[in-house]
Amino acid sequence: MNVAALVSGGVDSSVVVHLLKEQGITPDIFYIRIGMEDEEGYISCPAEEDIELTQWIAKKYGCRFEEVDLHREYWDRVVSYTIDSVRRGLTPNPDVMCNRLIKFGAFDEVRGHGYDCIATGHYATTDILGGTTFLATAKDPVKDQTDFLSQLEYRQIERLMFPIGHLMKSDVRAIAAQAALPSATRKDSQGICFLGKINYNDFIKRYLGEREGDIVGLETGRVLGKHRGYWFHTIGQRKGLYLGGGPWFVVRKDIEDNVLYVSQGYDPEAQYGRRIPLAGFRWLSGVNPGGEDIMFKIRHTPEFHPGRLTVNADGSALIESADRIQGIAAGQYATVYDAAAHLVIASGMIT
Repeated sequence: MNVAALVSGGVDSSVVVHLLKEQGITPDIFYIRIGMEDEEGYISCPAEEDIELTQWIAKKYGCRFEEVDLHREYWDRVVSYTIDSVRRGLTPNPDVMCNRLIKFGAFDEVRGHGYDCIATGHYATTDILGGTTFLATAKDPVKDQTDFLSQLEYRQIERLMFPIGHLMKSDVRAIAAQAALPSATRKDSQGICFLGKINYNDFIKRYLGEREGDIVGLETGRVLGKHRGYWFHTIGQRKGLYLGGGPWFVVRKDIEDNVLYVSQGYDPEAQYGRRIPLAGFRWLSGVNPGGEDIMFKIRHTPEFHPGRLTVNADGSALIESADRIQGIAAGQYATVYDAAAHLVIASGMIT
């Protein structure tokens, strides 16, 4: 089997190579370098240590190593999407788009198309039902990353290998320690890679600037304070409002008039909803293996919520949740699972 392994230097992808070798597979190892380039110069992830560790893994296991520079593709497809979404008052998800458009999109266009399978260190699995391959949840519910993969196309899903998807994170670290891999005790990466060490609000300010607006109490209509631009805030946000008498939560944004509406208290009713409308809805594997009863997530969390799904002919859909859902933010993606919360069956953007 001809396998390409996407390796970042972290413990998860390093163990992927170890497990493939135990199966008798010697993958070609690829390190994807992403970053961004603008009028102020090139900004990249702190990649040098990652590349050294990845090269070490390649040498240890006798694998061919190649670095693939996709920073321009990342700018064109992911960073631009992020800026445009924020400008429109949405809450983007760069991680979801990076997986679909870069790791399993641009990489496939440049190098991956020559391989039978692409192996990654994501916490996910695949399952075959009636001859159709489905993305499915990982054994470790805390580390499960199927929501970050929920915008993949079927042609991408059917070629993926997730060698650590059947393991708990503690098992992965134990394997790395037993194999004396230098990443065994390395911390997991956090944050959005293209920002490097740049603060997220500083990044947004660079492209969208600042525009003062009112912060208004939803229930009272009183002006409570000022903000520097709706694009710095998202639905459900608590920190960064700098209002007295809190806690206060952002519950609505008026994009046209640049107004933030907030509600007071730890559990204000205005924070919650049960109806989640979706646009661009699609079945990941082209079919619906179940009925209207589903489980779903609207953010990266171990918890699932039960609901019912209605799909319309125009590509829109509606999730009616059995639970009250906090912080339903337009622009985020809802991931739809079967009733057993195992198969990922569909995905759509919250409107």
